[in-house]
Amino acid sequence: MPTEVSDARLNQDLRKDGWRVVKRVIPYLWPDGEGWVKRRVVIALAFLVLSKVVALISAPLMGQAVDVLGGEEVSAGWLLGAGAVGITLAYGIARLMNVGFQQMRDVVFALVGQRALRMLALETFTHIHRLSMRYHITRKTGGLSRIIERGVKGVEFLLRFLLFSIGPLILELLLIAGYLAFVYSAWYLVVVLVTIVLYTWFTFAVTEWRVKQRKEMNDQDTDANQKAIDSLLNFETVKYFGAERREAERYDGAMEKYVAAALKTSYSLAFLNFGQSLIITAGLVTVMVMAAIGVQSGAMTVGGFVVVNAYMIQITLPLNFLGTVYREIRQSLVDMSEMFELLGQPAEVQDNDDAGELAVSKGEVELRDVFFGYDAARPILKGVSLKVKAGETVAIVGPSGSGKSTIGRLLFRFYDVGDGALSIDGQDVRDVTQDSLHAQIGVVPQDTVLFNDTVLYNIAYGRPDASRAEIEQAAKDAKIYDFIMDLPDGFETTVGERGLKLSGGEKQRVGIARTLLKNPPILLLDEATSALDTETEADIQDSLQGLGAGRTVITIAHRLSTIAHADQIVVLENGVIAERGTHEDLLAKDGRYSALWHRQLSEEEEQAA
Repeated sequence: MPTEVSDARLNQDLRKDGWRVVKRVIPYLWPDGEGWVKRRVVIALAFLVLSKVVALISAPLMGQAVDVLGGEEVSAGWLLGAGAVGITLAYGIARLMNVGFQQMRDVVFALVGQRALRMLALETFTHIHRLSMRYHITRKTGGLSRIIERGVKGVEFLLRFLLFSIGPLILELLLIAGYLAFVYSAWYLVVVLVTIVLYTWFTFAVTEWRVKQRKEMNDQDTDANQKAIDSLLNFETVKYFGAERREAERYDGAMEKYVAAALKTSYSLAFLNFGQSLIITAGLVTVMVMAAIGVQSGAMTVGGFVVVNAYMIQITLPLNFLGTVYREIRQSLVDMSEMFELLGQPAEVQDNDDAGELAVSKGEVELRDVFFGYDAARPILKGVSLKVKAGETVAIVGPSGSGKSTIGRLLFRFYDVGDGALSIDGQDVRDVTQDSLHAQIGVVPQDTVLFNDTVLYNIAYGRPDASRAEIEQAAKDAKIYDFIMDLPDGFETTVGERGLKLSGGEKQRVGIARTLLKNPPILLLDEATSALDTETEADIQDSLQGLGAGRTVITIAHRLSTIAHADQIVVLENGVIAERGTHEDLLAKDGRYSALWHRQLSEEEEQAA
């Protein structure tokens, strides 16, 4: 009993989701202020109606040709004077017109469907970039890409078949049933309607059951794809630990579950197809038996028998099509509901309605009694107050988990402070637009990630409208120009996915060149050299000091030797400022910083020895 309740509730939820998706999609068919879209929809519907009317008169034409050839006396008829050959030609023309009108319908509507696909894909892509850092840290890239792929593919299909399948099918069935009742007998109408009702009920009932199986199959498909993407992104780690077989078993386990779900879907499809065929065949045989009896009794001509047969076949095809369309529509609704659920994810950090542009005159950064935690139960910053004057270089140091990188994320507004305030030149970052804030801050992270494109593209990413001369100058200032010119294709050399064709130091220099090109007044160096060897780090430090000239610089550092020149050094510990001052002042205090400094110094001496 609990299973039945659960299944009923699931079906109800799926139906609600389906209607929500349909409501989201319909505006793409009839958008406000887009007259050309509405005109195309109307013209496509006109071609649709014409095709159905032509299809309706095709069968009687063939019936009359049969009667004329059989020597039946026909008192009135279409094109009777043209004889059997002329009527047959008219039948052929009608068939051709039917196909022609359908193709014209598709041609006219194609742009509407493709426009909807493009707009929804762009909306989804844009929304994902608006989502918070918290969401992207926890996301599964492979699963996310598969959800978008399936959802976007379902858009055009759903639009097309909502407009050109359900309504037209009902229209065609009513026209044919009405013709049979009017010309022959109302019993034909009864049989046709009973067949349609039984077929529709069976199709919808079984398909609702199959939708759950489809959703399970989608979930397993998403999980398998996520595991594959995750493993490929961590290719080097897999190799380091000799885990190829382990990864293959992990992926195969996910695929095993997917295959099991796919087999259930396949078996239930076979059951659905057989049941549909049984109902359709029973209705077809019943009508044909009635027509045969009519011919034997003289109440119907052989041509009438042909007409009834043609109409029943004409009904059978769209009914079979209804089963396929309904299944595909429900499956598309499941696929698209996942995508719309993604679109429904709220952006954690949003611009205020009255947010203005950030105006940086000096570049002074200030934190006033800032509290923040990624989780409310685990605070990271506990009342931090810090002022970075214009043009000053401030280094933030401390053990892992002390909140160093968190300050950088709050400055770039990946997150909003819990309590307190963070301002730039007296303007609270929550009161300005994110675009204007990001435009004024340059970041060189610990691991510079590059796009799988050319060196030129990656440097120009800092300022897309920069000239070639400006890009080359930025490369020279980052001391990477000579290296680039030694590459096989120079600036047109592709760096590989995530820049894997370059070494760590080369990637960092490209990142520095990119930030130099952006030319921001405020610079954030988030452990920009901690992943590099000592020699490479020393080379990069020269470039970083040149990058910081004339700018307000906040350096988050692990190696203290890289920040000894800073105007102010702040030591964070357990989310609070334990010490602050210049390098010399802090060494003289013989406190926490001094202990860290001497420990690192002895470690470096041991390594050198």
